[in-house]
Amino acid sequence: MFAPIYIDQQDALYPNALRSDLADHAPAMIVARGNLDILVGRGTACRAPTVALFCSVQCSSAIILQTYDLARALRDARVTVISGFHSPMEKECLNILLDGTQPVIVCPARSIEHLRLPADWKAALLQGRLLLLSPFAEKEHRATTGRAQRRNEFVAALADIVLIAHATPGGKTERFCRILLGWGKPPLALENNENAHLFNLGAVPARSESLVPLHIPSRIT
Repeated sequence: MFAPIYIDQQDALYPNALRSDLADHAPAMIVARGNLDILVGRGTACRAPTVALFCSVQCSSAIILQTYDLARALRDARVTVISGFHSPMEKECLNILLDGTQPVIVCPARSIEHLRLPADWKAALLQGRLLLLSPFAEKEHRATTGRAQRRNEFVAALADIVLIAHATPGGKTERFCRILLGWGKPPLALENNENAHLFNLGAVPARSESLVPLHIPSRIT
């Protein structure tokens, strides 16, 4: 079910955004399962952006409430969200998003050829609104810290907007924010005093109600 599709750098379907942001580190091949139109059939140049969502494992109740509001706003506005959906808060957001009708792109930190699919993922795949993407070879079937870092860069490169709900000071997500700034792609971060360290680095404060109406040209195709 949902057989893998292989897209190498010579394929017309290979996203230019990967070459642009990742340069020599762009994966030689990506693997997809699900509706490829989510990746390549993006419609008009004026559209709701694809948003990459990241959140540290540890976050306060205030951040949790804001992130729930954000996920519901993105769902109701039918904004495509891309993420690894690995941390507890990211998983909660995925549950909210799968209750909607908008496309979702899930990028595990491992190969996806033999990935076991939860029932709600299967339902969304059958509806044509879920796409699984991976830059990892079939033998890379276990998530590791290094693969998670590569996955996060892959996700951010594919997205129009990168949104960090929260990053623990000094943690991996904060370090990832520094990488994005080095790309010249400053992330958004939820407007909260607990994200002040991200704003000091150069992240842009954002509220869910101000993020959703944005329309910018696609970077994926």
